Amino acid sequence: MKFAQLSIVFVTILCSCQSSNEPGTFGFDLQFLGENKELTILKSTDGQQQLIIIPDYQGRVMTSTSSGLEGNSYGWINYDHIVSGQIVEHMNAFGGEDRFWLGPEGGQYSIFFEKDSEFNLDAWQTPPAIDSEPFKQVSGDESSATFKRNIKLVNYSGFQFDIDVTRSISLLSESEIEQSLGIVINLGLSYVAFQSENTIQNVGNQWSRESGLLSIWILGMFTPSPAATVAVPYRDSLELNTTYFGEIPADRLQVKGNTVLFKADGKYRGKIGLPSQNATPFAGSYDAAKNVLTIVEYTFNSDTTYVNSMWELQDEPYKGDVINSYNDGPQEDGSQLGPFYELETSSSTRELANGESITHIHKTYHFEGELQQVDAIAQKVLGLGLSEIGI
Repeated sequence: MKFAQLSIVFVTILCSCQSSNEPGTFGFDLQFLGENKELTILKSTDGQQQLIIIPDYQGRVMTSTSSGLEGNSYGWINYDHIVSGQIVEHMNAFGGEDRFWLGPEGGQYSIFFEKDSEFNLDAWQTPPAIDSEPFKQVSGDESSATFKRNIKLVNYSGFQFDIDVTRSISLLSESEIEQSLGIVINLGLSYVAFQSENTIQNVGNQWSRESGLLSIWILGMFTPSPAATVAVPYRDSLELNTTYFGEIPADRLQVKGNTVLFKADGKYRGKIGLPSQNATPFAGSYDAAKNVLTIVEYTFNSDTTYVNSMWELQDEPYKGDVINSYNDGPQEDGSQLGPFYELETSSSTRELANGESITHIHKTYHFEGELQQVDAIAQKVLGLGLSEIGI
């Protein structure tokens, strides 16, 4: 607990003089989260780039900022649920812009449905180890932290997985951002970027395609807005999956050039997915009201074996999506998890002998400030300028 205790001391001192921070700022969220959970804080030398991690939430990155305490807070946070201290059925939507999950969600190899259950919301249950139980922080400094957890899971077909999880989170420097995205950061641009490096190691029985495989699944929750749009570039002939929660109305989903646009207002429940033949290493979103550009980059080497998370018994359980985006909205009974929207990436999968592992790196970038610079990044990475990213 050494690192968590050091972080709490820092948070307590900081929060005592930041009670005037407005909702939506990083300072507000730092104070709120510090009053409710033990935190790990990563920050740049000048304090402009910061992020908050909660070990109790699986080493989840809750939010970040590019402009210190008074800057925008980029992750979506479920304040009411965190304050309640309750653990609920199905999923605990605490929020956070980088959370660790495992797939598949649906199908005969699902880890979210018990054997012979129906594939519906009543039977759906996120495994506690990736939902409500803590990871242990094993190392850390001002700009990085590492968490570990052993997880046992039984899938829909009855196969037991025994895995060791290692999750390392680190801030990315200006030079690392420039090199990864092929851009130049000049004065007038505020930015923050971080990565989670996630490894699952098989410490149990041999994995096989016949008994089921696992993938690493990283999901980022962000604050919705009528002015927010998800933008996912694609290659080759598009085979977009829009059937997760029913077809999506045309006024919420468009294709411009080689980029899919998906409305991120948190008012209509829907999900899209790109298969491996269409995927590129990038996805993102733009909130025109705040002039905030978010980019996600992830490990993608044109692999083709991805678990299928559709809620049904599947003919092709290893032809799943690589990139997903979910827009939250009211369910049939009127209830709602959020509202929020998500940018999600998954690792490929393979059969693992005891001791073998899979690693997936997921990077999150936020840019705001000088419009011309933000526009240039959007054009280079997402294939559209800011004026074109909207529905």
